[in-house]
Amino acid sequence: MADRRLDINADARRALARMAEGGIGILPMDVGYSVIATHGAALERIFATKQRAPTKYNAMIGSNETSRQLHVMDDRARAFVEAVTVDHDLPLGVIAPARMDHPLIAALDDQARKRSLYQDTVCMLLNAGPFHAAISRLSLEAGQPLFGSSANRTMQGTKFRVEDIEPEIRAIADVIIDYGLRKYHLYAASSTLIDAATMQVVRFGSCYELIRDVAARQFAIALPEPQQAAPQERRA
Repeated sequence: MADRRLDINADARRALARMAEGGIGILPMDVGYSVIATHGAALERIFATKQRAPTKYNAMIGSNETSRQLHVMDDRARAFVEAVTVDHDLPLGVIAPARMDHPLIAALDDQARKRSLYQDTVCMLLNAGPFHAAISRLSLEAGQPLFGSSANRTMQGTKFRVEDIEPEIRAIADVIIDYGLRKYHLYAASSTLIDAATMQVVRFGSCYELIRDVAARQFAIALPEPQQAAPQERRA
């Protein structure tokens, strides 16, 4: 194979265009591969193929700027989120009330809303690597929402290589961006999820011990040991 570098922006534009047409993308996040779409019909196909429970909801792909525009949270919660994702450069899934009139929410069709919004809250993956940053920027610029979940069958574990994704999941993808082994594979888990309104841990995931340390040292927030969190089934 000839020497080459990744063309991240071109790959992100190609994936976004295919999803704008109704397609499904398997995309490389630092916390594992995700299966992502824009339109409700594609999201329904993802749900069916993953055999995902109807009580689960999609997460949004977005940047800190997307979150600032869309999420409603107090100053302390915002400072915590940005300390984790900007100052310490860690990935984080954030759940918070959302502005329903934001263009990215207004662009959702009924099926996409049903699968992605829970009581006017949105779960958003932040700071999950260079490809995530590029496609999040393009999504915001284009007003094209991106929602989905981990590229795996439900309860079968996050996949950190494309070749480890189940064949039936790969088969529904119209575009697959394969960047090889993902950064946080040693955690064998996707992103940590935190409810910004309550500071409740919804899911323990990648970099949790680092996120917990930031919370304690900089904000006097005592996040629990992993075994102490109550299970939350709607977003996990």
